[in-house]
Amino acid sequence: MATASSTLIPRLSAQRVTVALKDTPVVMLTGPRQSGKTTLVREFAGKDRPYFTLDDDTVLAGVRADPAGFLRDLDRAVIDEAQRAPDLLRAIKHSVDDDRRPGRFLLTGSANVLVLPAISESLAGRMESVSLLPLSQVEISGNEPSFLKKAFAGRIAAPKQALIGAELVNAVLTGGYPEMLQRKELSRRQTWAREYLKALLQRDVRDIADVEKLDGMARLFRTLAHHSGGLVNFAQAGGRIGLDEKTARKYVTIFEQLFIVRRLEPWLRNRQKRLVKTPKLHFLDSGLLAATLGATIPRIAKDRAIVGSLLEAFVFSEILKQVEWFDEACALHHFRDKDQNEVDIVVEGEDGVVVGVEVKAAATVGSGDFKGLRKLADACGNEFKLGVVLYDGDQIVPFGARMFAAPIPCLWS
Repeated sequence: MATASSTLIPRLSAQRVTVALKDTPVVMLTGPRQSGKTTLVREFAGKDRPYFTLDDDTVLAGVRADPAGFLRDLDRAVIDEAQRAPDLLRAIKHSVDDDRRPGRFLLTGSANVLVLPAISESLAGRMESVSLLPLSQVEISGNEPSFLKKAFAGRIAAPKQALIGAELVNAVLTGGYPEMLQRKELSRRQTWAREYLKALLQRDVRDIADVEKLDGMARLFRTLAHHSGGLVNFAQAGGRIGLDEKTARKYVTIFEQLFIVRRLEPWLRNRQKRLVKTPKLHFLDSGLLAATLGATIPRIAKDRAIVGSLLEAFVFSEILKQVEWFDEACALHHFRDKDQNEVDIVVEGEDGVVVGVEVKAAATVGSGDFKGLRKLADACGNEFKLGVVLYDGDQIVPFGARMFAAPIPCLWS
């Protein structure tokens, strides 16, 4: 697999930033640390839009001491890691209320402060948020993100190149962080990932929450990793390490704000009373998940079971990134009924049309692998457009009306 760098690979979110700056006073680029946000926003900095980072202790101290004063003489600016000074966002609100010209402030945030009511309300109507997750396979391969458009039309395209077996496992274990992609050896990638997570849980947590026992948070994180892609029971997950349900929920919310996990709510229709209503929990980068689990090539050779959750995280992340770039709003869910029929990922368009995606870490697919997709199709009727089982193979195989087995690289071809 070729190595990659955020400085070499064009980011698909850059065009969204460019468009937003033309008609919106404040643009916030959000995503995890080390996903390439600084590299991207520096492209928009210059003499008329100076760059500041709140990772600089002096700049941070000045902003926290007098946020309004910091902004007073700034016509336009790029401000990195804005979540480190929440009062600055309130000051920006007052500044743009006085001057609503588009493109005044380009911000980045490594924590999703927009979920905080005081912040989201103060910037409502003044700001557009653009997501930048780690590199996708679409960006790495230089292709167009066309999977969702074709899927909603009931079609799926053959992959331009094969990625099966050991090569697919290598891509899954690497994930999308630029630093991981630049390192040739898996052991060096996982060393970086472990240090990254340690710093994230010890430092960035303090920017967004008051957490007394960080060791409890780290233990919960490891516990959740072993159940990635499964239904999340907060009381049960917390109970394993001595945390109550309320604390476990709080910690998971913090992990979500730091863009390292995402809850996937169940797909529900009012008429479907037999559906399970419990969310799933997904890690947003398979490389970080692999490092947390200690998943190595020798370990996988002895126990292929671990590949399933890693592959599902990999596919979920790829689809999530494409949803962010899609021309219309989409919602992601999972499907599971009382009889244990399930679909890993349900993509629902704003007009109610549905695509179901099942992930299988195997080189063969059988009719039984479509059981959940058929249940979903029955529940959706004409709104069901496509059901696909993504597998470790190299051929697209029809399995009935609107049902296909397809190679995983179809996601980015």
